[in-house]
Amino acid sequence: MKLSEVGLVPRIIAGVVAGAAVGMMFPTLAKELGLLGELFVAMLKAVAPLLVMLLVMSAIANRHERSADSRRILVTLVLYFVGTVSAALVALALSTLFPQTLSLSGAADGAPPAAVGSVLRDVLFKLVDNPVNALLKGNFLGCLSWAILLGLSFRKASDTFRQNLQTLADGVADIVRYVIALAPIGIFGLVCLTVATTGVEVLADYLSIAGLLVAAMLIVALFVNPVYVWLLTRQNPYPIVFRCLEESGVTAFFTRSSAANIPVNLALAKRLGISEELYSVTIPVGATVNMAGAAITITTLSVAAAHTLGVEVSFAQALLLCIVASLAACGASGVPSGSLLLIPLACGLFGIPVDIAMQVVAVGFIISVIQDSAETALNSSTDVVYTYAAEHARLGKP
Repeated sequence: MKLSEVGLVPRIIAGVVAGAAVGMMFPTLAKELGLLGELFVAMLKAVAPLLVMLLVMSAIANRHERSADSRRILVTLVLYFVGTVSAALVALALSTLFPQTLSLSGAADGAPPAAVGSVLRDVLFKLVDNPVNALLKGNFLGCLSWAILLGLSFRKASDTFRQNLQTLADGVADIVRYVIALAPIGIFGLVCLTVATTGVEVLADYLSIAGLLVAAMLIVALFVNPVYVWLLTRQNPYPIVFRCLEESGVTAFFTRSSAANIPVNLALAKRLGISEELYSVTIPVGATVNMAGAAITITTLSVAAAHTLGVEVSFAQALLLCIVASLAACGASGVPSGSLLLIPLACGLFGIPVDIAMQVVAVGFIISVIQDSAETALNSSTDVVYTYAAEHARLGKP
């Protein structure tokens, strides 16, 4: 059997096993091989903003008038918000049933936002960013807003121009396919570096909180998401849920970046037969605002901090925490550990000082090898799951 005939996922699994073995047996060499993983993530991040801008522009410029498209985009966005709030509620329920305590002794670098308003303000400024700056910095909200505006303008352009725009988008999509084909090598490098530098012994003191985080994410992925898919499609949701976890979640787990996984999700959405006019908008947006995993992390660690300090959490505070965690999660940057610096914002609801809250962030960094990987896998795979659900939703006549 030729290597090209072996599926991408089996090759990725082989890369994971090989990377773990090299990381344990040859840690010095593994740190050097980590360059392969860093290059892979860098390539994905480099091509993703350009791909998003061209795909959205082309899709809108060549879009046929179908009212269902706009309705399905709206359904997907509603799913993103509802799913994120649901994830926060799941995390709150588990944290209440299985209260956690933390050893608060470390510190973490970075400056947390002072309030939810600052997070929303940052989102608004990202939307109106300079298009060249948005491409250079990987600001997907900025790329998306300019792509929509340009796409609407280009609808008035000649057929030849719009066809050339589609050709350009297809060309960048081909480059993405070449990059994704390198995923087994890239993930091999990432696993080498992670095992060599972190190991597993550092997680021993925090297995309980890490286990609770993973359990909450599994509940959302395997129970909450399927319920929403079934409510919309009235079809068995598990085939699409498992496929998205396999083909999107696996790569996201190791890249630990929703932004880097955008090309993977766009390619998967195309293979699933989802309308390009739908997924070219919802997938990039989802990488920024669909943050169920981040909401789980923020809620769980904030409640654990309150429990550790003996702070009583009322029902009203708990409900407000879920809403704040969901809004704050939308401000997560889409990069590794992007949600952790938003924890002090949620801790502020319980009157926890910033210096203590930043120690909670430090705990998050310690378990990030598990937490952030599982969080990104949930976030990224859910983007495709909800887009698929909206595509096949029984909306009735407009």
